[in-house]
Amino acid sequence: MPWKFVEGITVADVAFEATGRSLDDVFSASAEAVTATMVKEVKSLRPIVKKELELSAVSPEQLLHDFLEELVYLKDAELLLFGRTVTTIKKDGKSLTASLYGEKLNPKRHELLVDVKAVTWHGFSLKKSGREWRATAVLDV
Repeated sequence: MPWKFVEGITVADVAFEATGRSLDDVFSASAEAVTATMVKEVKSLRPIVKKELELSAVSPEQLLHDFLEELVYLKDAELLLFGRTVTTIKKDGKSLTASLYGEKLNPKRHELLVDVKAVTWHGFSLKKSGREWRATAVLDV
């Protein structure tokens, strides 16, 4: 599993750490972690809806934050949850294109956990260590 929930960072919110060999991998793993915070079985989300995103930011860390916030926005505005994401981060790490695959939230099909309201800046980080990228995020629930 390229991500895991982290205990002890926060009391009332949910924290996760995601890893990957590339920025693309860590962005996709982080997206899955956000979804897994909201729905018990991410694999229960069928790829019925495809959304395309293009985002730019001043840094890779800001780009990841904005990307995860966009997932929360799509859940709130369109009731969409995504079980799979394919991201392509440009070489400078400051822009991306993403294909998101999922479906409308359906409480009859999806066992819901908590509602993510926002991605906080508290404890948020994206760093490269050796050959691996590591992201840490706290989600306001």
